[in-house]
Amino acid sequence: MTAVLSVGLLALVLLACLWLVLGPLRAGAPEDPDAAERARLEAERERLYAQLQTLGDEAARPGLERRAALTLRALDALPPVPRSGRRVRPLALGLLAVATLAVGAGALTFIPRWQLAALNPAEALNLQATLSLPTLKARAERTRQNADYLAWGKAAFDSGRYDEAVSAYGNALKLNPRQPEALRRLGILLLTRGERGGQAPSAQDATQAALLIRTAAQLAPQEPESQLLLGFALARFGQDEDALRALERYRTLDPQGRDADELITAIRARQNETDPGLRVYAANCASCHGPSGGGGVGPSLRESVLSRDALRQITLQGKGAMPGFPNLRGAELEALLNLLEGWQP
Repeated sequence: MTAVLSVGLLALVLLACLWLVLGPLRAGAPEDPDAAERARLEAERERLYAQLQTLGDEAARPGLERRAALTLRALDALPPVPRSGRRVRPLALGLLAVATLAVGAGALTFIPRWQLAALNPAEALNLQATLSLPTLKARAERTRQNADYLAWGKAAFDSGRYDEAVSAYGNALKLNPRQPEALRRLGILLLTRGERGGQAPSAQDATQAALLIRTAAQLAPQEPESQLLLGFALARFGQDEDALRALERYRTLDPQGRDADELITAIRARQNETDPGLRVYAANCASCHGPSGGGGVGPSLRESVLSRDALRQITLQGKGAMPGFPNLRGAELEALLNLLEGWQP
């Protein structure tokens, strides 16, 4: 009886898969009106990434990273690509084949793995980490090998078992103190330990956490998580400018990553509220000169040596490809000029 019910349920799943997968083949969609601009930005992104990977002069890296970040933001601002039956057809047929194989395997083994389809990727990762945690912990405690401690720590961290993650990564660092993943994750756990208990972190925990996270970023500056956790830590200590630079670099290293978006927005909002010059700059200048004045489509304002009068004239009247902003007057203009002068070397 159980086998009959299982086969019947799997057959219903197959029919649902057929309906959902073949649906896109029955309808078309308009052509992408932003195709040319999208292709140009994607080509620019790939070109910048290639230059960053083969860069020999580290002095040029910040400029390339800023241009890559601007390109990513421009891509993000474009509307989603309209779907069409022609583009979806290969994917739909592939999904149909996968669904058929999955249902067939389920019908033969009666293992309801299709239930995992109800989980999003993060939930599925946490579930797998939780299921593997006892085995990984037992192996690490038995072998006392660095790789096994790291595997245990990663599973504990991903499944939210933070006390176990602290223990696992702590043991791994005893064997080798120069492991970026263990350093930065142990650091962020120390920094947030008090909050998980409803308290502010102690001064000792905060100091040790900052050292661990900074060390990890120095050892592995090209790993996205190093820059992400460094940005979070710097923001906790009120170092918003440095935090923004780390988080923007994280976005450059991991274009698909979105873990820093909310914090970047919060930092910029906080800066705009406390500094009228930053508020004016964000509204009028940041799209070309970068969120922190480091340059982008326009030149870096942090390297400028122009006098205040020259800055005022260019701001109001424009110069070259830069348009003028004649509507900026009074307190707003003076606040912006104070900010630009403060950025100069």
